[in-house]
Amino acid sequence: MKYKSQKVAYWFFALSMLLLVLQIVYGFIMGFARVGMDGLHEIIPFNTARAVHTNLLVVWLLSGFMGAAYYIIPEESKRELVSVKLAYVQLISLALVGVTAIIGYHFNWWEGRKFLEIPRQLDYLVVINVLLFLGLILLTLYKAKRRTTTSIVLAMGLLFAALLYLPGMLPFDSQVMDSFFRWWVVHLWVEGVWELIMGGILSFLLIKLTGVDREVIEKWLYVIVGLTFLSGVLGTGHHYYYIGVNDIWIIVGGIFSALEPLAFLGMALFAINMYRKGEKKHPNKLALFWTLGCAIVSFVGAGLLGFAHTLPQTNLYTHGTLVTAMHGHLAFWGAYAMIVLAMISYAMPNLTGRKIYESNRGRAAFWLSNIGMLGMTVAFGVAGVAQVYLERKFKMDFMMVQNEISIHFVTLLICATLFTVGIIFYILDFIKYGRPNDEALETAEHL
Repeated sequence: MKYKSQKVAYWFFALSMLLLVLQIVYGFIMGFARVGMDGLHEIIPFNTARAVHTNLLVVWLLSGFMGAAYYIIPEESKRELVSVKLAYVQLISLALVGVTAIIGYHFNWWEGRKFLEIPRQLDYLVVINVLLFLGLILLTLYKAKRRTTTSIVLAMGLLFAALLYLPGMLPFDSQVMDSFFRWWVVHLWVEGVWELIMGGILSFLLIKLTGVDREVIEKWLYVIVGLTFLSGVLGTGHHYYYIGVNDIWIIVGGIFSALEPLAFLGMALFAINMYRKGEKKHPNKLALFWTLGCAIVSFVGAGLLGFAHTLPQTNLYTHGTLVTAMHGHLAFWGAYAMIVLAMISYAMPNLTGRKIYESNRGRAAFWLSNIGMLGMTVAFGVAGVAQVYLERKFKMDFMMVQNEISIHFVTLLICATLFTVGIIFYILDFIKYGRPNDEALETAEHL
């Protein structure tokens, strides 16, 4: 650890781990409800559990991205954060917003807009929180001794993520207009600017872990950024197929969303190529596992499985079914959860000064969580295909179909248990190696 202000990152990572645990708990509540074990229905109905589950995902990933930025920006810019105290204030306010939203969901205090359920009052607090975060990051870069492509792409992704939150706050009486701009937030976050954040973090990790020249890696980063914007922005149209907009979006959405896997393919090839070129044998193998795993799994989950049902001819039948859950779970896990876990795995030894970079428990965490997630993806996929045929093709009643496919959720719960054991192992390692300290070995950062 070269800069004391990097310690802030640890607490954002700790908040991420806490929120991840809560997200998993609510996932199990939904899973048991789908097999008929819905004993908590009076306290936590399915729609509440779903809203909490999806929104916790967003918040814990954002907390992880912020922690990564607080670690990477000082390292890349060669200076301390402009204000450590304000960074802690921002952390506390982020946690308060998240807790308030979760409590509010249980009292039906929400907007009812899918993926953007938090009430309007909390929207303003989110904006204030993110503005404070961006102010700290951008001011640090402004005063920096150097500004690398990696730090600029990361900061650009964070800035655009903040700007694209604003369209979701616009009030509309028309359901079509509301849905149109809501996807500016949801799609352009997860299939646009979050990919820039992922690319920035991936670039940083590959530079540190492989030893490949910075110029080589950052040139690849430009290519990925270009592919992301080309495919991601116009690919938003695949959400407009059936909401009442002009037919042109069927053509635009179909063509450009089909190109979106190229960005993830580029990331996968980029990461593997840099690993092969790397001459540096970094001792932190776990961070390397998570980094390469992120690039590969994101291509499968976000790229291939996204393409599997994005074309309008297919989406006509799969829209709103568990096929989407199949794609969504592996895409979020591969593209964003794994890059956060990779960043934590890399940063923790440097924050704590420990020389132990990997453990049997850490390796088990990687393999169990990934095998469990792949099993969950298959379970969702089989249930989704069955749902499409029974409900859309054979016109069976919706609730009858849910009963017929409930057996697949037994498999899903088994795989989710395997996944959870892996996450528990990861968190146990996170706790075991303790809090950051001022005496962390500076030499660890140069290994």
